[in-house]
Amino acid sequence: MALAFVFPGQGSQAPGMGRDLAAAFPAAREVFEEVDEALKQTLSRLMFEGPAEELTLTANAQPALMAHSVAVLRVLEKEGGFDLATRVALVAGHSLGEYSALTAARAFDLSTAARLLRLRGEAMQKATPAGVGAMAALLGAELDQARALCEAARTDPETGKAEVAEVANDNGGGQVVISGHKGAIDRAVAAAPGAGIKRAMPLPVSAPFHCSLMAPAADAMAEALEKAAIAAPVVPVVANVSAGKATEPAGIRDLLVRQVTGTVRWRECVAAMAGMGCDRFAELGAGKVLTGLMKRNAPEATAVAIGNPADIEAFLKTL
Repeated sequence: MALAFVFPGQGSQAPGMGRDLAAAFPAAREVFEEVDEALKQTLSRLMFEGPAEELTLTANAQPALMAHSVAVLRVLEKEGGFDLATRVALVAGHSLGEYSALTAARAFDLSTAARLLRLRGEAMQKATPAGVGAMAALLGAELDQARALCEAARTDPETGKAEVAEVANDNGGGQVVISGHKGAIDRAVAAAPGAGIKRAMPLPVSAPFHCSLMAPAADAMAEALEKAAIAAPVVPVVANVSAGKATEPAGIRDLLVRQVTGTVRWRECVAAMAGMGCDRFAELGAGKVLTGLMKRNAPEATAVAIGNPADIEAFLKTL
């Protein structure tokens, strides 16, 4: 049985995240202190206490989710003697979770990852003016249906002007997220029932992530990643935009830039990991979103979420 570690993306954050880890384990406290120092901000207090609206800001949520994930791993390593390099076959993360995965695999040091995610969050927020973009989740939709829906919604019928509507996340299990100009996404949502899609719902996000409107953010990340130290990961990372293994620093840098505007191919990432022999998955950090998706994408595999001291204790007993 081969084990893969997966790391959650934006939306899994909630006030109280990481608080019980910090209370129970010095290794977790060290992670939160290092991230606070790197960002010159007491992000840990925001994680532990809220308020939710401030924690949900993209520039805060991204490094917070990474910090929680890495804190879980450090506790496994220091309290449980767990060695990722020998016990885990592959790592992968959903969107910003790819940075968590790379940090877990020692391609980034913790402070570098925190600063990159702060910049990524700020750059994604600034890429489009407020109200210009939107995202929506299509439930009961396959990838081809979502692509066709986007294509049909791209032209504004009143002006004839072309707008952006693209697939942002192919999460699998009939869940596809689309992203682009608000008008185009609104048209797609309205047309979804007639296209045989069970449900379409606008998402409460502050920017249209993972579409071509994020090009200014991709440019900002290209510049930042060019200066960032990236080591070869100790285990391969399955990348969002390729759904394949990434092992070389130069390739990882390129994939992370492309990821800002590209589709998160999560369904294919899970299929790739299963195809490479992984039949056990552990989601490290906040929430259980990926664990839930795993049941639909790899029903033969076992999946657990590890986010608090009790989860860590239970997981270590299975080894």
